[in-house]
Amino acid sequence: MKSDHTCSWLMSLVVGIISTPLLFSASGLAQTCLTADEMDAATRSAIQSAATRYFDMVARGDSASLKQNAIPALASNFSGLEGTIKENQVNLAGAHSTPRAPYELKAEGTAPLPRAEFLCGIFGAAGQTANSTAFVIPNLPPGTYAVAILDVTTQKIPYTASFVLQQAGTDWKVGGLFLRPMQIAGHDSKWFLDHANAFKAKGQTHDAWFYYLQGRELAIAVPFMETQAIDKLYDEEASMKPADLPTGGNTADLIAPGGKIYKLTTIFPLVVGQDLDLVAKYQTPSVADSGQTFQDNMAVMKALVLKYPEVRDAFDGVVVRGVEPSGKDYGTMLPMKDIK
Repeated sequence: MKSDHTCSWLMSLVVGIISTPLLFSASGLAQTCLTADEMDAATRSAIQSAATRYFDMVARGDSASLKQNAIPALASNFSGLEGTIKENQVNLAGAHSTPRAPYELKAEGTAPLPRAEFLCGIFGAAGQTANSTAFVIPNLPPGTYAVAILDVTTQKIPYTASFVLQQAGTDWKVGGLFLRPMQIAGHDSKWFLDHANAFKAKGQTHDAWFYYLQGRELAIAVPFMETQAIDKLYDEEASMKPADLPTGGNTADLIAPGGKIYKLTTIFPLVVGQDLDLVAKYQTPSVADSGQTFQDNMAVMKALVLKYPEVRDAFDGVVVRGVEPSGKDYGTMLPMKDIK
């Protein structure tokens, strides 16, 4: 389920890990951050009130009102966010939100900043501290922004709802929304991280890696936000990654029964309803022949479980997608118990 939607300048968000406290971009234009303690009370209240009001619109399924309060770049491309609101309306019915301390970000200049870096709070000689936060946003137009994160209580599972707001006169307009569950099937980030370490201790390095990815995902409210705790997760993740998985644009060979070699491009965990499935994608010349692609998908699925038998104990199902050079794909899913 995709639940992160932003305006065009945030579509290509990348996670940046800050190792040194830079105060200026390469262009010499300042990017400054004010924490909740540093901004004036009126601004802090206005940001939190705006975020709470906008979340109430989301919880009610009132896409029209939210669109009216969005910046032009988002309002002109609102279908994705509208879909997310519809998709989550049942889960968010009757939800209550509690705002966290917000951040105010100011980017100077006359043109979009290729890599805007905002360092908030107190940094030490080694970088992040327990009282610091960093935001790294590519292609950010000059302006005054805010990041407001809400903890959301629902009748089912907790969420975080994070708004990127842009100041327009005396108003704060919606520039982006990140809506993320904090649990999967009743399990939170700590549960997945603890199980990742348990898998690692048993030598099940692939299960450990995939569970660590899921635990990290549940811990992060906004993908372009860094804290000391999040940095630690990325550092630990790097030490857990198995060498035989496709990474960084490189493929990994998977030999199916019968000897056919498939080029895997990515393998990752995915939440489907309340299940945790394992997704694998591979290269194929064409998916036009759906019957043949289905057979290839089944061959990849069986070969994957044969190569990594440990995944049987860690996932509810497997999804395999053949992807042709155009990007068009064809997918097949089976519950784990049905993969023989």
